[in-house]
Order: sequence, then C-alpha cells, then structure tokens
Amino acid sequence: MRRRLTSSTMTSSNTPLHSADTPIPHCRTERDATNWSSDKLKSLLLGLSVENEEGKCEVTEVSKMEGEASINNRKGKLIFFYEWNLKATWTGTSKSGVKYSGSIEVPNLSDENTMDDLDISISLNKDEPDTPLTKLMKTKGAVKIREALGSYVDFLKTEFTQGMILPTANGVAKSQSTSQSKASQEKTLISSSSSTVAPVNTSNTGVKIPTCKFSLRETFLTSPAELYRVFLNQEMVQAFTHGAATVDGERGGKFRLLEGNVFGEFTDLVPDEKIVMKWRYNNWPCEHYATITLNFLDRSSETELEVACRGVPNSEEEQTKEGWKRYYFEAIKQTFGYGARLF
Repeated sequence: MRRRLTSSTMTSSNTPLHSADTPIPHCRTERDATNWSSDKLKSLLLGLSVENEEGKCEVTEVSKMEGEASINNRKGKLIFFYEWNLKATWTGTSKSGVKYSGSIEVPNLSDENTMDDLDISISLNKDEPDTPLTKLMKTKGAVKIREALGSYVDFLKTEFTQGMILPTANGVAKSQSTSQSKASQEKTLISSSSSTVAPVNTSNTGVKIPTCKFSLRETFLTSPAELYRVFLNQEMVQAFTHGAATVDGERGGKFRLLEGNVFGEFTDLVPDEKIVMKWRYNNWPCEHYATITLNFLDRSSETELEVACRGVPNSEEEQTKEGWKRYYFEAIKQTFGYGARLF
C-alpha cells in the first residue's frame, strides 16, 4: 500500500511554517473518499450479471475490500488517489437449475493503472465440477466488471467532488462545479424550491447545501398493513423494482435498491402506520441523506400514503418527486394490482 503524503507527514507542529513577513502559499487540503468508495464499489458490483444459452451468473457478495481513496486540492487542481484490492463471489445457475460458485479477484485497482491494465482473476471454486459458466464469467463477466470499476473512477471524479471548496489564485475559495454525464443524469430518479440550508458533513466538505421539504400523497387499493409490508419485505421490493435489492426491514436496518442507486436506513417503524428512513440517491453530495416519513392512513377500502420528504437538495426536488411517483407509486400499483386514482 502506498503511503499518502499529507500535511501531517511533511511538517512539525513545533516548527513555525511561516514568519509574519512570509507570504502564505496556496493551501493543500485532502478529503478522504475511502468510505464513500467502499459503498460505491459495492453498489456497482453487487447484482452485476451476465447470461447466455448456458445459464446466468451474478456477483452475489463483495467479500474483501482493502484500500483507500482520497482527493487533494492543490492550487485549485484536484488530484485523485485510489488503490484497492477487491475480492468477490459469483454464483452461476445453469439452464437446468444446477448452481455453481466461484471467486473474483482484482488486486490492482489504482490511479497508477488504466482500466485495461486491471488484473481481473475469475475462477470456479475447487470443489465445484467444471461448467461452461466459468468461461461466461471470464469473458462477458470480466468485461462488465471492468466497466463497473471504470464507472467507479468516473463517479469519484464527478459525484464525490460536487460542492468541494477549491483554492484559487487570489486565495478566495470557490466551489467545484461538476456536471454529471448524460448517462448519470438519465439514471437519476429523483429534483426544490424552499431554501433550508442543511450542513453536509462540513468537517469533510466545508460547504452547506440548500435543501427543501415537500409532501406527496397517493391512494392504493389495499390495506395499510399490506402496503406497509411492501416497503420492508425484500422479496416484494425486488418485485416492484424488477431487480436485485437488499432490505433489512427492522429499525436500524439498511436498504439498497434500483441497482444501488437508492439506499439508506430505517430509523423508526410503527407497524402498519409509519416508516421513517434516512434516504438518498447515489449522486447526492457525499454523506447527505434526506428524511422520508411514510404515513399509512386507513381510508376504509383504500390506504392513503403520505410521503413527507425533508432535507432533499434543492436541485433534486423535481426529480425526487418524479422518482417517487414512477419508481414507487406506479411500480407498486402495476406489480401488485393496487391501482387507484392519482392525486
């Protein structure tokens, strides 16, 4: 593992850096991206799948993630460091239903290597019989893994840097302005008018972002108990999102859905009545979560769902509203037959 040279390794606290007459040079600051990177890498790899006439293979676990990532601000320029050693598990299912499992290793995901230089080692577990699915993973699977890791680097240089404070030539700080790629924008589910300013881990970012609050209402032709279960049961979440999802439907339980684009934590649960969660979309500023409260109101043969959203970034208000309508309300109705009029 390479040693990162930080301000603490370059100077002594007992030695004055500058005299009163010495101009202070441009500041160099470092922002740790390790935790963010761990979450991002897992979201990009878990559920990744390939398929052909022999069967289907899917990445089902990220078992090892050793490394670090950080960004340095140097004279208004962002310098990216990352170095990771990754291990994952893949599971294959043949057309006849036979299951196989194997491992994936990527020891050299680093800013010193290009994506073409990555060593992606894919193997079948020793106790497993030979299967053509191993070749599928070594060919199409390896391509998808390489693409996912390339996306991580792109996200590190765009999503993670949003709102960063950069030094300028005259010493006045300015915010880093980054534009998302078209693909990222198209995948964004969720966009505010009231201007509440919420701190976003200011020890790391040094910035605050304006946020908003709003409410949505929708009626479903089912009971409060059944609709409540839809949001907490992993199989039901996977059904209406049409993809892999992780849902731990308990207080303090985590959830991740829609290809890892939405994730958070359940902070309060009142059975059949209320769900409160920390909720975010993966392109929001690092570590910023909105608070989403779901109230399930019994309306005789129907259930009225009130969704109260607080702390949504102003720039994400409209997309957040549309995301909830499309990927939650409409998807749940179409999947489970709870169709009712839209408000």
